[in-house]
Amino acid sequence: MTTTTPRIVTVRQKILKANDLTAAENRSAFAAAGVRAINLVSSPGAGKTALLERTLRDLAGTRRMAVAVGDLATENDAARLRQWGAQAEQIVTGTVCHLDAAMVQGVLPRFDLAGLDVLFLENVGNLVCPSSYDLGEAARAVLISTTEGEDKPLKYPTMFNTADVVVITKGDLAEAVEFDRDLCRENIGRARPGVPIIELSSKKGSGLDEWYAFVQGDRT
Repeated sequence: MTTTTPRIVTVRQKILKANDLTAAENRSAFAAAGVRAINLVSSPGAGKTALLERTLRDLAGTRRMAVAVGDLATENDAARLRQWGAQAEQIVTGTVCHLDAAMVQGVLPRFDLAGLDVLFLENVGNLVCPSSYDLGEAARAVLISTTEGEDKPLKYPTMFNTADVVVITKGDLAEAVEFDRDLCRENIGRARPGVPIIELSSKKGSGLDEWYAFVQGDRT
C-alpha cells in the first residue's frame, strides 16, 4: 500500500512560514521608521472605512496617518479616504480574500514611512482567511458591528483570538437592532479572554476617545 503526502498541509505551512519571514521584515521597517501599523479586520460592512474616515478627520494635524487598503476589486475605499487629506494606497487582491505580508511589503515603497506616525492596514472584509496572516503590524483590531449579531465571536473564534482590541461599531444602531451588549461582550470574552473592548459610533462620535487612545498607542 502506498502512502500519500499531505500536500495541502505542507504547502500551507510553507506559505505561512514565508509570510512570517516577510512580516518580520515589515515589522522591522515600521519600527525603524517609528510607525505604528494597525491591521483592521472585520466582515464586510462592519464599518472599517467609516471608522478610518472619522479617525483621519478627527486626528488630522495631531498624527501623520496613511492607509493601505485591501479589496478584491475597485479603489472605492481608497478614494473615500483620500478625501480627508491622507495618503491612501489600494491593494487589489483579485481572488485572494486577505492581505498578506508580501502584499503589504509591495506597497510600502509608495509611502514615506519616516514621515508617518500611524499606518492603517485595512484588510479585506473576511473573518476567516486574514486570521492566519501576520502583516508585520504592531496591533490588530477586530471590528464587529451591532447589526451583525452577538454570536460572531463564537462563529469565528480564530479571528477574535488574534485580536489586540475588539471594536464594537455602529453603536447608534444598537437599540434599533436590539443588540444584546452584555451577551456580545460575554462571547468576545469566551473567544479572547481579557481582550480590551471598545464600543463606538463613527457616525455619532461616541467611544472615539478610547479608540484614538488605542490608535496612538496610549491604550494597549
